[in-house]
Amino acid sequence: MRHMVVGIGLLAMLALTGCEGEQPSENTAGFAGLGADAEGFARARPGTPLRFPEDHGAHSDFRIEWWYLTANLEDATGESLGVQWTLFRQAAMSPDERPEPGPWVADQLWMGHMAVSSGQTHHVAERFARGHSGTTASSRAQSGVTTDPFQAWLDDWRLESRVTDTDRDALSRLKLVARDEHDGAPFGYRLNLTAEGPLVFHGENGFSQKSADGQGSIYYSQPFYRVEGEVTLDGETRQVKGRAWLDREWSSQLLGPEQAGWDWFSLHLASGHKLMAFRLRGGGEEGSDYLSGTWISPDGQATALAPDDLILTPLATSRIAERDMPTRWRLEMPSQALDLEIEAPHDERWMETSVAYWEGEVEVHDRQSGEPRGIGYLEMTGY
Repeated sequence: MRHMVVGIGLLAMLALTGCEGEQPSENTAGFAGLGADAEGFARARPGTPLRFPEDHGAHSDFRIEWWYLTANLEDATGESLGVQWTLFRQAAMSPDERPEPGPWVADQLWMGHMAVSSGQTHHVAERFARGHSGTTASSRAQSGVTTDPFQAWLDDWRLESRVTDTDRDALSRLKLVARDEHDGAPFGYRLNLTAEGPLVFHGENGFSQKSADGQGSIYYSQPFYRVEGEVTLDGETRQVKGRAWLDREWSSQLLGPEQAGWDWFSLHLASGHKLMAFRLRGGGEEGSDYLSGTWISPDGQATALAPDDLILTPLATSRIAERDMPTRWRLEMPSQALDLEIEAPHDERWMETSVAYWEGEVEVHDRQSGEPRGIGYLEMTGY
């Protein structure tokens, strides 16, 4: 669900790249226009079968899509680091409106984000590209996704499969490489990811509802990555290891018109369980918030959480980018007797991209005993 930030980011790209089309009003079409009517585009619907490796690739008949990875890492001294890498795709026009391919014709817009964080340091980079859905994906293109072999890239930022056995899922072993500069000093990462569990489908066999009115997306994850590699920050390269979470999602109309933003959590718990949870502010019954989530067992069994089995309560806010944002939360799951406190140890995780949002590492503790229970990531938009 999470990374609906793609919508506004790539709507901004529409203006930057000179593509025509009326942009929907935030006041009448939900947060960043993501509740706008999707006439002409394919719709995410319950009962849609997922097929692999095809669904690891792009779905150009849908309006928005992303390949989104976050990682909680440690260096050799035990210092914590956070990593984010994202490739977003947006269709600039519906399939019926698309012109024939040509050297100056683009109907697909691409945006890449990367970030490296450690302590008070948080470096961010952003890149853009465009292409045509009628052109066969090729690694020679500036940006795109292929499935044989799996590769997702923008310029030299690249997420690619390391799988050689065709019987294994292409995302089970990946290499991620990205690099940029901050004030003349390089930052980036070169990471190897190995999945130690299966793909996980969210919601109803991969259909993730986002409002009481029925809008939603196709959403699955690979939350079981073990990570090894190196991270460069302020010109210094460190060996790292840790855990990562990859989200895959696509849709054409994600939200209802009254939904103002979201708070999204991906948690690696010490018990071996994983938890994805989100709160959409608005869109529930009688104007309430809309909550959803997935409880994932250590062997990858996914349980969709009922609305009354997930309670998310902000406990404290921090002043960030002239906004008051909740950086400490209480998360309750009665069915698992869970009562957790989730806190961002560093609030300097503002993504100062063309469309700004907050995304950073969190620590999880038992609310009663204070004992450590896990780590993860939090994303917040619309504040």
